[in-house]
Amino acid sequence: MAKISVSTLLKKKQAGEKITSLTAYDASFAKLFADNGVDAVLVGDSLGMVLQGGDDTLAVSIDDIAYHTKCVRAGSRELFVIADMPFMTYNNVEQSCANAATLMRAGANMVKLEGGQWLHDSIRALTQQGVPVCGHLGLTPQSVHVFGGFKIQGRDKEQADKMIADARALEAAGAQLLVLECIPSVLAKAITEAVSIPTIGIGAGKDTDGQILVMHDLVGISAGYIPKFSKNFLAETGNMPAAVKKYCDDVKSGAFPGPDHEFN
Repeated sequence: MAKISVSTLLKKKQAGEKITSLTAYDASFAKLFADNGVDAVLVGDSLGMVLQGGDDTLAVSIDDIAYHTKCVRAGSRELFVIADMPFMTYNNVEQSCANAATLMRAGANMVKLEGGQWLHDSIRALTQQGVPVCGHLGLTPQSVHVFGGFKIQGRDKEQADKMIADARALEAAGAQLLVLECIPSVLAKAITEAVSIPTIGIGAGKDTDGQILVMHDLVGISAGYIPKFSKNFLAETGNMPAAVKKYCDDVKSGAFPGPDHEFN
């Protein structure tokens, strides 16, 4: 496997080749993913729910993410590793830079921030200092209490128009990747066409430049329930390597996500 960089992901978008991504939290799964076709992994604050057993992601600390980033990096030198900036760790430029530095030193290739145009100054400062940034729009889990729960975003025109404007603003500030979560597929397509940076969807339909799933959902072991936008690939294949490979193959072919996994 050749080492993957932000340039690799951009070239995939430009060539119309789908990007494959999963969350990862340790060395063993990072190696498994690298060996079976995954391009990028996200050390997500989702660990607060799937590893720590929380109801949301808000209790996750920068030290938690740094620890798991170090573990993931130890499993693969080739994977592109994105690390989440947890709740309340990027309130201002100074705080954003200090916490991003911690994650980059732990082995991340990029940090991810949730939010729209208000992140402009932090993103610009980070990129100026050599830290690649991934934006995150739609259902942003750190804002779950503002939304009143884990709800689909962008269904009305005003919200959709704002999300497209936010996507353009994030790119203008210097973001090089964009995660779109739980939004109507038609809106995800519009955002993907409105920006030149790659988009990675989760519950955003098939027209994004790539897909990401929480790894526990991929194999059907998440506590609680499996989201509508996910699929248990382990049940279909019978073993972990085959499940990961099937997921990657289906993303690349366009077989996943299907109509049953998207929102209108």
